[in-house]
Amino acid sequence: MRVEMITKEYPPEIYGGAGVHVAELVAALRERIDVSVRAFGAPRDETGTYAYRSPSELANANAALQTLGTDLEIVSAISDADLVHSHTWYANFAGHIASQLHGIPHVLTAHSLEPLRPWKAEQLGGGYAVSSGIEKLAYENAAAVIAVSAGMRNDILRSYPNVDPAKVRVIHNGIDVERWRPVHNPEFLASIGMDPNRPSVVFVGRITRQKGLPYLLQAASRLPADVQLILCAGAPDTPEIMAEVQEGVRLLQQTREGVIWIERMLPRDELSAILTAATTFVCPSVYEPLGIVNLEAMACGAAVVGTATGGIPEVVDDGVTGRLVPIEQVQDGTGTPVDPETYVADLAAVLTEVAADPVKAEAYGEAGRERAKEEFSWGAIADTTRALYEELTD
Repeated sequence: MRVEMITKEYPPEIYGGAGVHVAELVAALRERIDVSVRAFGAPRDETGTYAYRSPSELANANAALQTLGTDLEIVSAISDADLVHSHTWYANFAGHIASQLHGIPHVLTAHSLEPLRPWKAEQLGGGYAVSSGIEKLAYENAAAVIAVSAGMRNDILRSYPNVDPAKVRVIHNGIDVERWRPVHNPEFLASIGMDPNRPSVVFVGRITRQKGLPYLLQAASRLPADVQLILCAGAPDTPEIMAEVQEGVRLLQQTREGVIWIERMLPRDELSAILTAATTFVCPSVYEPLGIVNLEAMACGAAVVGTATGGIPEVVDDGVTGRLVPIEQVQDGTGTPVDPETYVADLAAVLTEVAADPVKAEAYGEAGRERAKEEFSWGAIADTTRALYEELTD
């Protein structure tokens, strides 16, 4: 069997969980079947991996049109495949057109949904209507849709009622616990100003509305004075959200010590060192299909505090591997808390509870690593994905 994998993100150009997912899935699948990768961006050195840029004629076009131009470049290069598999709306158009052109099944993996990210209109302008329309077209015509969590499956069927529920399958994200593991590096921690002898809360993620960083910054002002806040946050969606976060961090740093903001992309070993030293990792997302970053934190032995939304409750076992923060959300696709003040207060209370009990936090972390190891291996995910491919091509 030969599969064409289409993705915007692929190493070394990765900025989110979808890129991590594709890289790990491809590595595991290539031990089982023939997989070619078609990715956006600069040329890659990896055998069987091809990169494409937007046509130069679209250099000044809306970002959504540039994406469609790249997709058409990819489609023109695809031939003689048994199946095409795309990831995120950026690649879904290429998968859909390749399926029609070559008469092969199109599988897509849902990492997020455009109707549940209306703030992207800030980033794409009218292109958001284009991305939403492309996603709808792809979902309604795909041979199969992979949801990375049961929560995501529910969101798909709610957002796209014309999609046949029978073709939406749940296959969780995974983690490589050999690569993501506890790392002890006191010299590096000292270089960033993190004190491993003080309680700490660590955030890792892009600066985007869905990650809930402004809520965390508000909650952090209510944490005990000795609790450090380490923010590994970059790649802002818009100048507006960046300015909001900058102001929130500035105000925090005026009133408390130990607020550390790292904007650069950290290599895995450095990030693992931070996660290993953390009293707790926090995922304050208001929209999160699953959250690979939670698995990464668990694999490094960190307790996880996460919002009880999307697929997070399928990863974080409340009271065993960490804690879940309750949230009641507006049903308009934004994920906004009905009562932001209550959510911020609850987030602060749960973080304080975990940070104040390092023994329990360590127990959460140990249980989390075991859960990651036993239930989220990429080998098992690749086997399930291959079985779906075989079902569609028989």
